[in-house]
Amino acid sequence: MTKADSAALAADARRILVIKHGAFGDVIQAEGALRDIRENHPGAHIAILTTRPYRALLERCPHVDEVMVDERAPRWRLDRMIALRRILRDAKFDMVYDLQNSPRTAFYFRWMLNDGRWSGTARGCSHPHRAKDPKKIRTLDRLAGQLEDAGLTIRHTRTPDVSWLADEVSALLQQSGVTRPYIVLIPGCSARHPQKRWPYYAALAERLIAAGHAVVLAPGPDEVELARSIPGICIEKTNWTALAGILKRAQFVIGNDTGPSHLAAHLGTPGLALFGSHMPAERTGIIRENFGAIEVADLAELPADRVYQEAMRRIGAHSNSV
Repeated sequence: MTKADSAALAADARRILVIKHGAFGDVIQAEGALRDIRENHPGAHIAILTTRPYRALLERCPHVDEVMVDERAPRWRLDRMIALRRILRDAKFDMVYDLQNSPRTAFYFRWMLNDGRWSGTARGCSHPHRAKDPKKIRTLDRLAGQLEDAGLTIRHTRTPDVSWLADEVSALLQQSGVTRPYIVLIPGCSARHPQKRWPYYAALAERLIAAGHAVVLAPGPDEVELARSIPGICIEKTNWTALAGILKRAQFVIGNDTGPSHLAAHLGTPGLALFGSHMPAERTGIIRENFGAIEVADLAELPADRVYQEAMRRIGAHSNSV
């Protein structure tokens, strides 16, 4: 696409749909892409189609005007599929950015919304993105390549910043007994990916506390029992915005390859993610100037002392740079 084509695209798209169903870490990483879409379409009405768990999060996003919820009904529920098609077609979107690029959204392109322009990987779309080895490309580079293929100027996609998500949590921290700089531990992860869970957070917490550090955990509803088994202050019943506030104010964060760790990385908080062989850390986009990773073949073989020493090194380096 030429620069003239790109300018025309930015000028004449008035109603835009972005599709991003999840998961949490992927929604966080799409922040820069949403910012770039907004900058390239400054006068457009931008709606995002997501799933119910991320509705409140995206309603806070300054780059979109409307949040639409997709219940992702089974395709055999033709009544619900037809109802969704009617809603989307009645909205008269003239540009779609499919940032999910899943079999479901390819189906939407074919059956629901293929009347307009479509950026994505679905066969036959008007602004296709065909990465040579998509599974080997960093998530953020893949998003940037897709938007560049659609003719957009890219300034933010590779550097998401979700600072707008963070609540002011001073009162919450004080009420919970957190009165000094603290380190957040993120010991959980999706139940579908137990191989991502490092098993020695309790030993790490004991080492940190013995060295004089305050340790904080802010678990999700299904991780409360795990968090309670780890020494430290457990702040329960937080939502996404409170969690973001807790992470943003942290001195340091140590976590698994899971959504809250990605959130911390894109809030600008210093931290360290622990990766086994399930996925190269670089490909996930979690490695930033402020956020690093330890990668090992087997997380069960990663000792707590190594994580402690690397965290202390990074905390010291960050303190010397500010």
